[in-house]
Formats: sequence, structure tokens, C-alpha cells
Amino acid sequence: NSDGISQPMTMGCYGIGLGRLLAAIVEQSHDDKGIMWPLSVAPYQVYLCPLHLDNPELSSSAEDMYQKLEEQGIEVLFDDRDESPGVKFNDADLLGIPLRLTLSQRTLKNQSVEIKWRAERQPRILPLEDLAGEISKLLEEGAKES
Repeated sequence: NSDGISQPMTMGCYGIGLGRLLAAIVEQSHDDKGIMWPLSVAPYQVYLCPLHLDNPELSSSAEDMYQKLEEQGIEVLFDDRDESPGVKFNDADLLGIPLRLTLSQRTLKNQSVEIKWRAERQPRILPLEDLAGEISKLLEEGAKES
């Protein structure tokens, strides 16, 4: 102090912090399968889940799909692991990425892709034609809702 006498100082540091913020989001946005990231804070917007990448045609289509989505500015996590569909689907739910795209031999044969929002139970089928544009629209709509 001004008299030269030492006095204990009290200090406080208050802040939300990134870790606390993420924990609060997870606490509010999860289910028994894992995290359900809101689009605004999701580490990726789309989880691209090709099944049976040992098929050259499917592998090539998955790579093309990844490139087209990236060119549209869509953030994609490409799961190119050699795992069973069940493992990939469970991991997709656990990670909580908002939109899962599944490309399989069946969907490829029908020129389509299966899409599933993390928060929904049932998937839907979309045609491969202009897929990147359709996914962009879906993400815009999803961002408005969240």
C-alpha cells in the first residue's frame, strides 16, 4: 500500500474457456449413442461413410464425392477405414457429425446415396445427381434450424 506495508492481494480470473464451452455443448447435445454436434460448432459437417472400399468402382465414386463436397466448401470427414458397416455407423454416431452419407454397392447401383442426420433415426435416399448442391442446401436448412 502507500505506507509500504505488504497486504495480501486477492485475484480472480473468470472466463468461459473453450473446454467449458465444449463440455456445455456436449451436455446439452447428446444421446445414448454419443455427441450430437450442432452444425455451428461441429468439427465436420459431413461424415462420408463408404462401405466395402475394396470395390474399385465404389472407391472411385467415394473419392469423387469427397472432392465435389470439398469443392463446395463442405467440411467432410472421409472414413476410408476397412471396417464393417456397424463399426463405421457406431463411430459416426459417437463422433456426432451432423450428417452421415453412406455409399454402398446397392446405392451406387441405384445412382443414389443414403443420408442420415445424426439427430434422426431413419435415413433417406438422395440421387447422386448434383449431390454436392443438394447437401449444401440441406446444411443451410439445418443451420437455420439449429
